[in-house]
Amino acid sequence: MYSHMMVGSNDIDRSKKFYDATFKAMGGREGSLDPKGRLVYMHNGGIFLVTPPIDGQPATHGNGCTIGFAMTPEQADAWHAAGVEAGGTSIEDPPGIREGGGMKMYLAYLRDPDGNKLCALHRVTD
Repeated sequence: MYSHMMVGSNDIDRSKKFYDATFKAMGGREGSLDPKGRLVYMHNGGIFLVTPPIDGQPATHGNGCTIGFAMTPEQADAWHAAGVEAGGTSIEDPPGIREGGGMKMYLAYLRDPDGNKLCALHRVTD
């Protein structure tokens, strides 16, 4: 259903440091800048972009929005640690298993330096 995800940033250099660290921690590669000044990350068939807002207004995070990345629990731990070290903020509970609604998941949450909410998710199957 989705073709890509994009978040806004007020500081592309700061965002590149953060997202390069988190994508490398989950087994991806550093992002590249396209001719419009957007960061482009491609991993596991998905595309994730970081951009200064086209309308010239400051970037703001979407309240209630979360972008989830599928990965193993080990990748989630590395992703979380790399994100905190690269300027992100750990939010919600520490990385670990959550159960509810008949599901069991390994989750880790971060806010990027611009306030966007990110989630590492692994569905646990018994």
